Amino acid sequence: MTAKRVLDLLLGSALLILAAPALTAGTLVLAVKHRSGGVLERRTRIGLHGRPFVLRSLRTRRLRLDLLSRLPHVVRGDLSLVGPAPLAPGDPEARSTGAGYWRHELRPGLTGLAQVRARSGMPWDEPALLDQHYAEHHGTVLDLTVLVESVHRPLRAALRRSARRGKAHLSDTDHRLPGYRAAE
Repeated sequence: MTAKRVLDLLLGSALLILAAPALTAGTLVLAVKHRSGGVLERRTRIGLHGRPFVLRSLRTRRLRLDLLSRLPHVVRGDLSLVGPAPLAPGDPEARSTGAGYWRHELRPGLTGLAQVRARSGMPWDEPALLDQHYAEHHGTVLDLTVLVESVHRPLRAALRRSARRGKAHLSDTDHRLPGYRAAE
């Protein structure tokens, strides 16, 4: 068992336990809202050594419950916490040979270098290069850095949004001292 797999098991299990109440509540809300459609999306993805697996996630993006609902795949070993994006069997990158062989040597990730950097507004063709860079340089330090960044950026953005909503918009008259009279 590698250090990466141990990290996936320990941290993935801990996150799954912490996320369980939110996942349960999200599942119940979705079950009430979408009685006929079901609460889970099921998509076939390519995993380690090119083996297909069915990726199940909640049908919501709210509070990133869709990502948290994939934690059982991390514990089971279909996914890693950090790795390249899981691709569909028909995706050209999943079938590529040569430079793309590395995709079959790594578990796809819940998050990854490309997912974290994609939020920075990079050009569309960069994620594949970042996934390849990760494949060539992956290790525990890079994994921990990506995990911290995966939490830090959205949290920082959410705090900024809430700070903007909470700011009072004061007029000039709100700043005047008691007894102040405008000059005539």
